[in-house]
Amino acid sequence: MAASPPHPGLVYGLEDRVPLGTALLVSLQQVAAMLVGTITPPLILDRILQLEPADTAYLVSMSLLASALGALLQTTRPGPVGSGLLSVTGTSFAFLQPLAAAGRAGGLPLMLGLSLVTAPVQILLAPLVPRLRGVFTPLVSGVVVLLIGLSLIPSAMASVAAPLAPNAPAWAGAVVAVVVIAVVVTAQLLGRPRARLASVFLGVLAGYAVCAMGHWLHAPEVGDSAWVRLPRLLPHGFAFRADLALPFAFIYVVSSLEAVGDMTATSQLSGLDTTSPDHWRRLRGGVLADGVTCFVSALMGALPSTTYAQNNGVIQITGVASRRIGPLMALILALLGIFPAVGRWITAMPPPVLGALALLLFGLVAVSGLRLILRAGITHRDALLIALSLGVGLGAPTQPRLFAALPSALRALFESGIAAGGVTALLLNLVMPKPEVT
Repeated sequence: MAASPPHPGLVYGLEDRVPLGTALLVSLQQVAAMLVGTITPPLILDRILQLEPADTAYLVSMSLLASALGALLQTTRPGPVGSGLLSVTGTSFAFLQPLAAAGRAGGLPLMLGLSLVTAPVQILLAPLVPRLRGVFTPLVSGVVVLLIGLSLIPSAMASVAAPLAPNAPAWAGAVVAVVVIAVVVTAQLLGRPRARLASVFLGVLAGYAVCAMGHWLHAPEVGDSAWVRLPRLLPHGFAFRADLALPFAFIYVVSSLEAVGDMTATSQLSGLDTTSPDHWRRLRGGVLADGVTCFVSALMGALPSTTYAQNNGVIQITGVASRRIGPLMALILALLGIFPAVGRWITAMPPPVLGALALLLFGLVAVSGLRLILRAGITHRDALLIALSLGVGLGAPTQPRLFAALPSALRALFESGIAAGGVTALLLNLVMPKPEVT
């Protein structure tokens, strides 16, 4: 059994050793929570740029390998690199707009060249993170995490509503999703650690059972014939254009802000003190690990990555915050990248099953943000800051024509609700006067 965890909601704390069977089960749930998010950006870019099938397959595999590297660095914390938390990394959605622009201008060589040249921005920013504690406050981090959860929920609901099969009625996805969520929530409320640990797995089994009864399961699409896919150095060559570099550099800064928010939420869920000097050393190492991962990813032909928020939802569901399972998670991700056929079968999961899990996980991510915001109470100043930040973060992406005339760097800011709301929170926190402490 686990040692006494420092947080009452945990079954296994940050440094606890987890039995192999439990570690494997939780690792699979962590990977399942972030798998589709990791491979979706390459698939979106494929639709936008009409890439060659072999290039798309390579991007997907390398994205999974990059995630394996990021998870290993974050959880094992070699030297100054990594947060030492149960954190995972995946392909960043924030870079889609500048990547698409670079792809139209110069294809994969320019996309990956710009990613490579600007990745050191995050590496250089990392040592400054502890000095910016007055900027990256729990309030700002909480707003960012809340926006991450809220902005991801629509994509989860879209998966719930996605057609299951040509013969499936329109309401079939909703039924499958309700069954999945009901099983997960029931297992959570039983008050038994084993049921809680297995809740996501049980929910997936229940969803598959309903789909099987309705004859709504299908085999994965046939990919290329490669059995093993290994990384290559600059597989598409290298290109660079200075006029397209600013949006990439800016989003690396925003990605660092997202990572600080995500890792602060993970620290809080792990029962750690988020005001201590060690917390800021963890954040510095975490941002540095993201930068190193992005740099190596670009060298082997993968897209930029970032610390994901999904794992915070899994921590809350399973009660496992132990970083000891990190190498096992990295191994699973690496195998999925090296052996593409395995990944194709996993991604054949019925969309409503995945959407139901994502709906719950993303909702819990938003709750993590609320916890950060509420930790020190909300003053009238804080309420105004939160209201304006959420308004900009949720409203700006819905009106792209309003920002069409802006320079590309600013337009990229407003097209990302997380970036727009996060920067708004950061700036307001700097300029709005704070109440005097009596």
